[in-house]
Amino acid sequence: MRGAWPVMPSNNPYIPFSSKVLKVIKHTKKEYTFRMAFGGEVRPGQFFEVSVPKYGEAPISVSGIVPGESVDLTIRRVGVVTNEVFEAYEGQSLLLRGPYGNGFEVERYVDGECVVVAGGTGVSPVRGVVEALAASSTPQDKHVIVGFRSPNDLLFRDDLARWENLVDLILTVDGAPEGYQGNVGLVTKFIPDLPLRDPSTAQAIVVGPPPMMRFSVKGLLELGLAEENIWVSQERKMCCGLGKCGHCRIGEKYVCLDGPVFNYTQSKQLLD
Repeated sequence: MRGAWPVMPSNNPYIPFSSKVLKVIKHTKKEYTFRMAFGGEVRPGQFFEVSVPKYGEAPISVSGIVPGESVDLTIRRVGVVTNEVFEAYEGQSLLLRGPYGNGFEVERYVDGECVVVAGGTGVSPVRGVVEALAASSTPQDKHVIVGFRSPNDLLFRDDLARWENLVDLILTVDGAPEGYQGNVGLVTKFIPDLPLRDPSTAQAIVVGPPPMMRFSVKGLLELGLAEENIWVSQERKMCCGLGKCGHCRIGEKYVCLDGPVFNYTQSKQLLD
């Protein structure tokens, strides 16, 4: 075991547990990954509540997993709680609750053709899935489109460089300065040209801002994917993790309990 004893959550879901910060990875001025000691079971797409006494708590998706040792939580600095979290450094501790939610069933996607479309911080919950796709026996059948606002907003740069040599990766930015050599355009621009042999049997995952997800799913359906083979994460609606506060409710579903990962046949019925 490296760095710290793995931490297990309390049996009481309301009580946070202390977890040591094993490593802090800076991606941009506003986005850091905190590697936290954690020895329990967890899967990509689930989330933890990160709490700071006197300030509150925030739901954060799992962006990386070392089984029995740690989880990565990639956090964007956007409010009071995350401002305080960003003051933590290696060796200190944060309070966590979780993991919550259903997460992605990774084994569903490793066989056959699969498409992952993710935008911005939406890359975080699918990072573990892409790692599994890259390690699968057919990485050439795995198509990953990730988009960021600008070249300065890229997350997981080392992973992106490695994935480029393993899966069919398309990295794009919404806008870039003159002379930029990479792809420029929304993720939806690249969906029609995906080289799928049989779209009707391909699996797909879509995570990102609501408009991006809506038009990405539209593009995948037009490409021939089946509704029941498309999975989306409503991570932006995650709240207390327990469904008690009611803020995660969309129609009859509670995102914290029934999601945040939904099959599109369900998700299309969720009107917020």
